[in-house]
Amino acid sequence: MAACALRRGLLSTVSKYNKKHAHRILSVVDSSSGSEAFRPRVQCRACGLSGGFQQKRFMSSRPEGKILETVGMFEAVKQHGKYETGQLFLHSVFGYRGIVLFPWHARLYDRDITPPMSENKPDPPGAHGSKEVKGKTHTYYQVLIDTRDCPHISQRSQTEAVTFLANHDDSRALYAIPGLDYVSHEDILPYNSTEQIPIQHELFERFLMFNPAKAPPFTPRDTLKAWQEKNHPWLELSDVHRETTENIRVTVIPFYMGMREAQNSHVYWWRYCIRLENMGAEVVQLRERHWRIFSLSGTLETVRGRGVVGREPVLSKEQPAFQYSSHVSLQAPSGHMWGTFRIERTDGSHFDVRIPPFSLESNKDDKAPPAGYTF
Repeated sequence: MAACALRRGLLSTVSKYNKKHAHRILSVVDSSSGSEAFRPRVQCRACGLSGGFQQKRFMSSRPEGKILETVGMFEAVKQHGKYETGQLFLHSVFGYRGIVLFPWHARLYDRDITPPMSENKPDPPGAHGSKEVKGKTHTYYQVLIDTRDCPHISQRSQTEAVTFLANHDDSRALYAIPGLDYVSHEDILPYNSTEQIPIQHELFERFLMFNPAKAPPFTPRDTLKAWQEKNHPWLELSDVHRETTENIRVTVIPFYMGMREAQNSHVYWWRYCIRLENMGAEVVQLRERHWRIFSLSGTLETVRGRGVVGREPVLSKEQPAFQYSSHVSLQAPSGHMWGTFRIERTDGSHFDVRIPPFSLESNKDDKAPPAGYTF
């Protein structure tokens, strides 16, 4: 009888499993402190084996004072279609528990896919010569992250990455909504739970209600629908850009944040979310960043610095990914960004990883600042 497989990662998650078996998701609970460190485990109820590792090895190596607790049951991964509001899931890379709020349809520009010669287009102004690719529609999800898992992913993924312009005159003031994320369709590992409040997040009960007659049994409240409608311009993602260099894949998602007036001029703001993922077996570390920022006004700015957001993350087989967000402003309604990350190998040698060029586009019609909840 086939054993259940585990996807590698610090927070091990399932990427493949036998559909004939039912699988329980197990987490590790610190019984001494009451805090829960989520480490997904899968056990096949038919064969009794824990996937990927021998159960004896796992039990003997776990810290004292920790016990296994059932979280839920895995469901079949959707190969077609999309997940609905209220779908519980594990993140296949970062391992946190979450719940889907609503889907977005984005255009994915994957530079790892070589386009036909007839489809090649001229580079954007100031670009570094990267090939142009044709976008394809891809589904992403706005999700809530379980706050119990945030401390255990904070070194690999920012859990307060969704930021907005504040609703006052200070053009540099931002506020953040904690525990929101954007998740690609292939990163969703769906599961179900019998708990009426399976996700701990301050917005869970404001946005969702338990309805056992539905599947999934968590349905959107009117407050979620109103919040999505009011903040649609600031939440929606439109373009996703991806490129791989020497097994290091960089994914960029830009978001327009709005415009402010400063010193008799207009300042346009964007945030961008970047994920680096080590697709190989070699351990590497991000050491430097090098950005080129082109504005429609004709200016070209160069930015160099150590690491990103004050960190120099290590990407290994056990912890392959790192995700962060940052911001940029221009005194023009559009522009482009591109650049490189300097990556160091364990032997001290370096190589540059390309950051795919992406557009900074403002909304055509000026919108009011975000409305709804204040955090």
